[in-house]
Amino acid sequence: MVVCQLICVGNGELGSGKGFHYYNPDEQIGDRKMRDWLRFSVAYWHTFDQRLVAPFGDGTAIRPYDKYTDPMDNALAKVDYAFEFYDKLGVDYLAFHDRDLAPEGDTLRETNKNLDKVVDKIVEYQKTSGKKVLWNTSNMFTNPRFVAGAATSPYADIFAYSAAQIKHSLEVGKRVGFENYVFWGGREGYESLWNTDMKLEQEHAAKLFHLAKDYANEIGFDAQMLLEPKPKEPTTHQYDFDAATTIAFMKEYGLDKDFKLNLEGNHANLAGHTYQHEVRVARDANMLGSLDANQGDKLIGWDIDEFPSDLYDAVAVMYEVIENGGIGPRGGLNFDSKPRRSSFEPNDLLYSHMVGMDTFAAGLRVAMKMKKDGVLENLVSDRYSSYNSGVGADIESGKAGLKELEDYSLDKTPADLRAATHSDHLEQVKNTINHYIIDTLSK
Repeated sequence: MVVCQLICVGNGELGSGKGFHYYNPDEQIGDRKMRDWLRFSVAYWHTFDQRLVAPFGDGTAIRPYDKYTDPMDNALAKVDYAFEFYDKLGVDYLAFHDRDLAPEGDTLRETNKNLDKVVDKIVEYQKTSGKKVLWNTSNMFTNPRFVAGAATSPYADIFAYSAAQIKHSLEVGKRVGFENYVFWGGREGYESLWNTDMKLEQEHAAKLFHLAKDYANEIGFDAQMLLEPKPKEPTTHQYDFDAATTIAFMKEYGLDKDFKLNLEGNHANLAGHTYQHEVRVARDANMLGSLDANQGDKLIGWDIDEFPSDLYDAVAVMYEVIENGGIGPRGGLNFDSKPRRSSFEPNDLLYSHMVGMDTFAAGLRVAMKMKKDGVLENLVSDRYSSYNSGVGADIESGKAGLKELEDYSLDKTPADLRAATHSDHLEQVKNTINHYIIDTLSK
């Protein structure tokens, strides 16, 4: 099966627009190779299942396996296509929801049987290709049974079914060697508080997470467990709204020792944050587990999962990653992204992934140069230098209480307080970052 007509996707075509300009997997960047900093993963759902539908239009995608009309034949052919695609793109990882791989049957028993048949084929490909699974998650949002959520459903049968689905998904994870298991609460939220017991629903969500971790321990499945925040859609209010909200939830229900965060750029935008903000919140809390690589459109108010191409955003995120010492112990950059509806040919799957890989590779290069030059370290340390001596040192050490701080401040004049502040020269800082982007990438 031929994935595309693009023969060379490497640095041999730098000037053609068809190859990588900045991504060189074996190049040493700092203390490790570029591929180890980035650990790119292809998302099965968007890359092989997404039909490029729009709210006002049918799907446009043209895929070679469309000729297989039987659902299981189609699913098995898709595996062949997928592993050829991974080879041509040169990535080491894939990620999937359980329901991406195989069609559902009339019962969970039949569904599990279908899934196992496809997983058998994936495992065989793993043996010969060495490809790994960055993470898996369970799709507990598409089927109408999840109309009111999964773990947060008001119906006990749906909670039980969700738990059973996760159980088998964890067993699949052990078979294929997931490095992470992600919980994305696709419909874990509410439409209206008038008919919602919000406390009970969040308790049930935490209960299911604990049950999943307990079962993973029971079967010896040592994946990193991750929660993925997303605000607003598809429910009016999602419980895991953003990084800070999710961390608070984890601490409230005793999940913070076993779970970390999987963060996505487009979700950050929907929450009213930058991607850098979400990564910083997770990093400061030692909760950064893995990242989804995509971007939103600031003119569109929903989750469009566009492939990342914003260099400034990538530099900011990769700077946070470098400060964190990497994307968690097992994390990576998963392309939870899809081509635009007008990019419907098979080749567009390669081109779109390549722009994402190049964007984050460029971000890594620039961020590492900034880190080596100490640009931001000096900027931040200088800004907070007043806490290194005098009253600032007393505040930091706990030596100064409110009485001591009052004594210190009572006779300060407006001129004294104004003299204690300094301009941030913020525009100059942004200009410096622009120059780093231009200078680093032009060499």
